[in-house]
Amino acid sequence: AAQELVGRVVLPGDVLLLPSHPEADGERLPLGPGFAPPGRLVCGPGLRRCGAGLLVTKCGLLRHRQAGGAGGGSGGAYWVDSQQKRYVPVKGDHVIGIVTIKAGDIFKVDVGGSEQASLSYLAFEGATKRNRPNVQVGDLIYGQFIVANKDMEPEMVCIDSSGRANGMGVIGHDGLLFKVSLGLIRKLLAPSCEIIQELGQLYPFEIVFGMNGRIWVKAKTIQQTLIVANILEACEHMTAEQRTQAFAKLSES
Repeated sequence: AAQELVGRVVLPGDVLLLPSHPEADGERLPLGPGFAPPGRLVCGPGLRRCGAGLLVTKCGLLRHRQAGGAGGGSGGAYWVDSQQKRYVPVKGDHVIGIVTIKAGDIFKVDVGGSEQASLSYLAFEGATKRNRPNVQVGDLIYGQFIVANKDMEPEMVCIDSSGRANGMGVIGHDGLLFKVSLGLIRKLLAPSCEIIQELGQLYPFEIVFGMNGRIWVKAKTIQQTLIVANILEACEHMTAEQRTQAFAKLSES
């Protein structure tokens, strides 16, 4: 059963049997991340609906979240937590891209996927046909996907539903861009993660996380920027005790 395998390694091709009394409509299973309505079962990344169960499509640890947070009851969300290296665009994900082509009204942006994403010059706050954004080839773009599926070219925007930038747009030319695993990005963005708060007590810095495994960071000096980047890369394989010791050594120096 799926509940018995939570926290264990699952392999592609495994079939997970669902609870005997799910309150979900078996023919209309919602896909994608997010909280599930009470009693509704959500099939997350790495899983696919298959008859009376879920078919595993990725190798990793099976995770489960109860509907509406902690607590009992049927429903909730199942997904596979995998150490995937290649990013697959997902609608709504915030990513860091690199502008590679500037052709007419469209920018082509490298987001680390199998295909480059398109970005319209009108997809910036305050942009009009006369007032075009100053975007050049090689610039770093922080935006989100509004179109992302296997049959269409990914499409990005740098505005939210209200037309505001809300932190998105062209990232400054200073700073350092580096790549980490997708699992580390999810770990750093988790509400329970304290790594960023502990780092902020050492040095003041600016940081941008992309769900495609890219991190942009900028501190006061180049040395501090490199230290922050090295710590973030090393945190993936460090325990909380090892991290505390490393921060203590840095604070003394």
